[in-house]
Amino acid sequence: MGYTCTYKSELGEILLAADEIGLTGLWFTGQKYFASTLPDEHISRETPVLSEAKEWLNVYFSGKEPAFTPPLHPAGSEFRQAVWQILLQIPYGQTTTYGEIARQLADVKRTPGMSAQAVGGAVGHNAISIIIPCHRVVGSNGSLTGYAGGIDKKVALLKLEHTDMSRFFIPKKGTAL
Repeated sequence: MGYTCTYKSELGEILLAADEIGLTGLWFTGQKYFASTLPDEHISRETPVLSEAKEWLNVYFSGKEPAFTPPLHPAGSEFRQAVWQILLQIPYGQTTTYGEIARQLADVKRTPGMSAQAVGGAVGHNAISIIIPCHRVVGSNGSLTGYAGGIDKKVALLKLEHTDMSRFFIPKKGTAL
């Protein structure tokens, strides 16, 4: 059974989803892939996992790094799970690139290389945004791209974490990266 509740943040309403094991989704209302992993059978009820996720968000949106992580239970392929595990290792207020994640994955899998584009697909389909910090991934040239919640929210989240924004830019539509 799936459970949902909403959280009102200064960046907009967030839908939280969980099962008996952990958090399964965290989406800004209306974002790309909104509620894509939400099971057909779910009820609106705050559970201990959802309460813990709300507490995490309260700490986070107060401008502090939460000292805990609620139980997580993201659904995805082995490849996506591996990418999301790497995302969880990106420190608060810091960023990495799709290419760097691809290099880390290649090292873990002991393969000569991994596709940064495939990593981008896995990052983009992360259903537990913010807590699994896909907003901390940027283009190798410093471009702020690829956030399902929207570039404006990516910028706001990075600023909330006091990330040095001077080295980033938002590419114009149609610009090749």
